[in-house]
Amino acid sequence: MTETLTRLAYQAFQQSKISFGLAHKTLSYRLRDLIAPLKESSIKPIANEVLSKLRAKLAQLIETDWQDAERGIYPVSLLFDNPWEDFFRYYPMIWLDMPQIWERAKQKQHQDFSSNLDTSGYPSYYLQNFHYQTNGYLSDLSANLYDLQVEILFNGSADAMRRRILAPLKRGLQSFVTIPLKQIRILDVACGTGRTLKLISSAVPEVALFGTDLSPAYLRKANQLLSLGPIDLPQLLQANAEELPYIDNYFHAVTSVFLFHELPPDARQNVIEQCFRVTQPGGLFIICDSIQMSDSPEMAPMMENFPAMFHEPYYRHYVTDDLVERLHRAGFEQVTTEMHFMSKYWIAHKPKISLSSVNS
Repeated sequence: MTETLTRLAYQAFQQSKISFGLAHKTLSYRLRDLIAPLKESSIKPIANEVLSKLRAKLAQLIETDWQDAERGIYPVSLLFDNPWEDFFRYYPMIWLDMPQIWERAKQKQHQDFSSNLDTSGYPSYYLQNFHYQTNGYLSDLSANLYDLQVEILFNGSADAMRRRILAPLKRGLQSFVTIPLKQIRILDVACGTGRTLKLISSAVPEVALFGTDLSPAYLRKANQLLSLGPIDLPQLLQANAEELPYIDNYFHAVTSVFLFHELPPDARQNVIEQCFRVTQPGGLFIICDSIQMSDSPEMAPMMENFPAMFHEPYYRHYVTDDLVERLHRAGFEQVTTEMHFMSKYWIAHKPKISLSSVNS
């Protein structure tokens, strides 16, 4: 009886987030069309049958999320985790920031940063107003609004999609079952606000967690989020994922969530090769990112609309890129893929005896 009530509570919780996200987007799009309309030709209409498939995929994601919790992949309490304090504090700021975002989109201002921000030392592809957001990823405002913005974008399913890395992560760590948990090291590349690290800490407590990100503001937010929990604070470093500051074969697992669609092709390969270098033989690398054309052709209109509505300069190439081939090129093997709602997952393993380990 208790399990049934908990399941119904989770379904109601998710439905409320779905309804809220839809209501927010409907209202904001209507206001945008009045104040700063986009060119009609740039946005393709979404057919009803596509919307029906999308709703079915979302329902399946929620069901899978519940089943994984029920199987003990992570605590059921994680299903109800929500940054309520941030919501009430920062949701009004999303509305206050929207006129600037709409104007930036209308004027196609892609590299608009405040003069008091130091933009030196960052790769040029990073100095973008992704989603036309104010100051890109370099301000505290951006870091404070990010998780709310992503939850709204995905109708309250962002964490449910992030949690899909946890089952393959725990399976992959079985290769190191003889090693005490406290000696297991997991790196999250482009950790952002720390949401993924928080989820990993709930699924595999006691492991040593590490995170890198290019943005000092996002690392400050991650420190704030992760310091609230009962776990040891992960070791967070500001670093370019193309030049990870770790020795070879250091981590038992490496993850990366929602990074690759914001990288140009060469950078994607460089990051994969860096992740291969720092992963131990027998370890695994998990990527979570957007669906791609080859796997979800029925969602093509939505994938085409995404870079038209938001500033995502590398997305069009990403949705046709062969990341399996890139992973194999770097040396990974046993690469499998999964799809859940609007996300795709690559689970790749480093050979137990690799050339890098032989030569080191």
